[in-house]
Amino acid sequence: MKEGIHPNYREVLFRDMSNGFEFLTRSTIQTKETAEKNRTIYPLAKIEVSSESHPFYTGQQKIIDTAGRVEKFRQKFGSRTGKSAK
Repeated sequence: MKEGIHPNYREVLFRDMSNGFEFLTRSTIQTKETAEKNRTIYPLAKIEVSSESHPFYTGQQKIIDTAGRVEKFRQKFGSRTGKSAK
């Protein structure tokens, strides 16, 4: 591998801003902030959604009724056909 062209691959602390959940993993993400965990200072990456707050993983995903949308549209607007332009 060539020297000086690869990003710095290091341990980074990710913090979910919606609930404060933190996890430590390796990443090349560039950060400006640092945080302490287990008496060690790590680069801090703030994220909005993680597996702890995403509705799919928490079981609070809303199920949208997609069946019947076309029928509801046709009932509301009828079976209007466009008149030919004169």
